[in-house]
Amino acid sequence: MSQEQLGEKGGFHYSYIGQIERGEKNVALLNLAKISAALEVSLSQLFTYVDGEEKRTDSENDLQEILSALRYQKPDQVRLVRNVVREILGEGDRYTTNKPN
Repeated sequence: MSQEQLGEKGGFHYSYIGQIERGEKNVALLNLAKISAALEVSLSQLFTYVDGEEKRTDSENDLQEILSALRYQKPDQVRLVRNVVREILGEGDRYTTNKPN
């Protein structure tokens, strides 16, 4: 994603994104939250060091795609997906006893 695309998606001018990248600007927590939302990652993921040589597995890529798709869904939709996954994995009964939703 380019600086311009990130700035547009996050509501910032692209030059501000460049200044952040170069360490010329301090970033408010609120703006960090906006940037992480624009990048579709959590704040903790934004600060997680990733080795350039590290490769994600296909499963990790699939999980990230699923999480991104669920991130902005309503809670009842997320619970529905959770329940469907549990049923597919044959673990529905294991999680329904004495577990809150």
